[in-house]
Amino acid sequence: MSTYKELHEQIESLKKDAKEARSKEIKDVIEQIKKLMAEYDLPLEDIQPSSFRKKSKRGISNVQFRDEFGNTWSGRGRLPAWLKGKNKEQFRVR
Repeated sequence: MSTYKELHEQIESLKKDAKEARSKEIKDVIEQIKKLMAEYDLPLEDIQPSSFRKKSKRGISNVQFRDEFGNTWSGRGRLPAWLKGKNKEQFRVR
């Protein structure tokens, strides 16, 4: 039966071997990808995912109401606290 120390050394050795094998495999895969990209004339932009999110279908709401303190409201969603109890038409942006 193996001792704890021997098992621990085996684990460390296996971790080292796994790291080396992964490194070699990654190099091979990268070379294969480069070869395929050249063969099919694929630019990197066709492979990389977009780094920005898709724009909302609704778009950006414009400011419909503004007070003298710079508070704004698009007119969508709940009525903001700064407009409660007031005639919102006097704050409409024209």
